[in-house]
Amino acid sequence: MNDHFGLRIWALVGILAFSPGRARAADATFDVVVVGSTPGGIMAGVAAARAGRTAAILERGTHVGGLPANGLGATDIGTRGATGGLFLEFVGRVKRHYVATYGADSPQARDCSDGYHFEPRVAEQVFEGLIAEHKGRLAVFRRRQFDAEPANVDREAGRLVAIRVRDRDSGAVETYRAKVFIDATYEGDLAAAAGCAYRVGREGRDENDEPMAGRLYKAWGGVPGPGSTGQADNAIQAFNYRLCLTRNPEDRVEVARPARYDRDEYLSLADDVREGRTTAPGGKAGKSMALAWDSIGRIVNPVAIPNGKVDANNQHWNFLSSDLPEENWPWPTSGWDWRDHFAGRLRDYTLGLLYFAQNDPALPEDFRARCREWGLARSEFADDGHFPRQVYVREGRRVVGEYSFAAKDAVPTRPDGRPPIHADSVTASHYALDSHAVRKREPGRAHLDGFFSSPSRPYTVPYGVIVPKKVDGLLTPVPVSGTHVGFSTLRMEPCWMALGEAAGEAAALAIEADLAPRRVAVAALQERLVKHGAVLMYFRDMKPGDAHFEAVQLMALRGCLEPDAWLARPDDPVTEAEARRWIEKSGAAGVSPDEARSLKRGELLDRLRRASK
Repeated sequence: MNDHFGLRIWALVGILAFSPGRARAADATFDVVVVGSTPGGIMAGVAAARAGRTAAILERGTHVGGLPANGLGATDIGTRGATGGLFLEFVGRVKRHYVATYGADSPQARDCSDGYHFEPRVAEQVFEGLIAEHKGRLAVFRRRQFDAEPANVDREAGRLVAIRVRDRDSGAVETYRAKVFIDATYEGDLAAAAGCAYRVGREGRDENDEPMAGRLYKAWGGVPGPGSTGQADNAIQAFNYRLCLTRNPEDRVEVARPARYDRDEYLSLADDVREGRTTAPGGKAGKSMALAWDSIGRIVNPVAIPNGKVDANNQHWNFLSSDLPEENWPWPTSGWDWRDHFAGRLRDYTLGLLYFAQNDPALPEDFRARCREWGLARSEFADDGHFPRQVYVREGRRVVGEYSFAAKDAVPTRPDGRPPIHADSVTASHYALDSHAVRKREPGRAHLDGFFSSPSRPYTVPYGVIVPKKVDGLLTPVPVSGTHVGFSTLRMEPCWMALGEAAGEAAALAIEADLAPRRVAVAALQERLVKHGAVLMYFRDMKPGDAHFEAVQLMALRGCLEPDAWLARPDDPVTEAEARRWIEKSGAAGVSPDEARSLKRGELLDRLRRASK
């Protein structure tokens, strides 16, 4: 589609695309269509628009932003600086918001932790700002539901060419055509409807030699215990809501007893509180559990965010918290009627947990009183009873891609070294291998089945994890290809944002070259990504914008730098051995070893990059 036609489409929908629920686009055509306004989806749309393509994002709800706009305000990242690009731009905009609004020395600026901690409403505001800056090319259509049925997609010669969605307000069915589609749903709905192979559940321990795979019982911080068979099954990790809580009286909303309340669900928690029982080794709390442990922190895991609020996640030291294992297993492959029913059940369960902690006589009165200091934040989610609008879907379908990411891709190959380096990396990232429980409490077990956190180091993510096998015209940066254990580290929003950006850039490249996305030149994609500040391979002494940053990133992936080095040392002199090895690895013509030795490391990498293009 030419740009003029794309702009005419935009002129028809215009500003209405940013008015909740009312944009109309029956039978519209764009260069790129993204299903899901998750952070990965938004970054895909923004990247495609910045690359000069027209793009549409289809969102089932009224609000954009996925989990960060729905309570996940404490960013899950193991090493700050390991992920860059649009994610780092998002973080920077968050920080600027708090500094501009409250002052550089304000508590809010301090509590935003350089932009990595934020309130849900601020995350949504930043995402809306990113979208609005590209309204000439990027349209958002809200209240559009895609159902994962084969009848809702059109394929020609193995390529996805059109999809159909339902306007949830009018009931009308709309058709969207594009040269490239991007599945940015947490569930992988579009990929499934298009015929992509996918996995749900856990692989066995022996399939990929992953120690944390399959059935697993281990105390938090301990080692696998009795019952840990490593057997494969269809279990997926638990979902919850990331609550935004506060004890500021001016912002606090009292937690009322939900209409559907079953006291018996929570009584085991009262026993654990009275007896001091936890899932730590030996069953006892340690000093690291001091944060609000005698209050709401015994029920959920609170992390401070600005304006006296906390991001309250599941408390992994407990046998019972805000996660609701087992009941969510059908979610990935179910329709929206079932998902909406479960979302309501999870909401009642969560509110019931808070109500129980604050009011039930089975708990000590002083403990209840301290819990009653907390409530929902009045300044958040005003159109949903101050409760998050979106379930934290930790794991849906995992699309089978050209590469399957496993535990070995995130774990060093030797002590203090790096994980394997993927030459086709489209982002670096870092978080522990991390899964929540898959089953509820079972008598005699050290913890809930499936709960683990296992260390990793900053790793590289190959392009193949977002390229589904067999189906062309589609990229999957959110339901990425990996094992249950491998996916458990990729599933964090910083990585999803970076993969979304890579998908948007890859889509633009594919359109320009008239190729299927799987055929794009990865080297050209990497060039584009590093120009926009993406980190493809993490070095402790380099960050986007530094001199020689782009050359260090690209030439390191070609094997020029020492494979286990965490420092690039761009200002150090080049040794003779380095010069010869780098010239050979780069394949650069016209650079002699004698000339190279007169340069610093960063300067030589720049020369080799230019010479090898």
